[in-house]
Amino acid sequence: MKFSTRNLVTLAVFGTLWGISEITLGTLLKTLDIPLSGLLLSIIGLTIALIGRIFVPMKGSTIFIGAIAMLLKLFSLGGVVLGPMLGIFGEAIIAEILLSLTGKPRLGSLILAGGLSTLWVLAQPFVTNPILYGRSVLIVWEKVINNGGKLLGLGTNVAFWIMGILALIHLASGAVVGILSWTLGGALQKRVGISAEG
Repeated sequence: MKFSTRNLVTLAVFGTLWGISEITLGTLLKTLDIPLSGLLLSIIGLTIALIGRIFVPMKGSTIFIGAIAMLLKLFSLGGVVLGPMLGIFGEAIIAEILLSLTGKPRLGSLILAGGLSTLWVLAQPFVTNPILYGRSVLIVWEKVINNGGKLLGLGTNVAFWIMGILALIHLASGAVVGILSWTLGGALQKRVGISAEG
């Protein structure tokens, strides 16, 4: 299935929006050291990407949007951007797989794609940190549990509870992404007077 010129322009717009949100908000949230900033960026970026999928409900469209956002992340000011770039692309891949398996975007499929894609934000450090920075999984675990414990007001002696609650927060946030995408995507289509192309 090939993308038309209109499809490509539409996907480029959504990819650029995701990339710009990462460049601007990502730098700001990192500077302010906001807890769960990666999750917040994921919520915004995935909502944009899933709305783009509603506009162009074709296999490969979410990957295309994610690839553009990932490349734009290169222009972020300061810091290492390889980890966040892989994070963006990982979210796009997970969403793409789920949406391709479930067919045309529906509320349920968007909620599922949003939930599992945002869960990648929590899981990613365990994959990329050992590969990119040589940190052991145990060091990553300790950092996640320490930060999670401070956020939740729990001691590190209940590490599995902390991880479980963090996972639920990410999944719930992803469900919100799916609902927002479905609602805003439909409203935008009506406003601009076009229907999704298949």
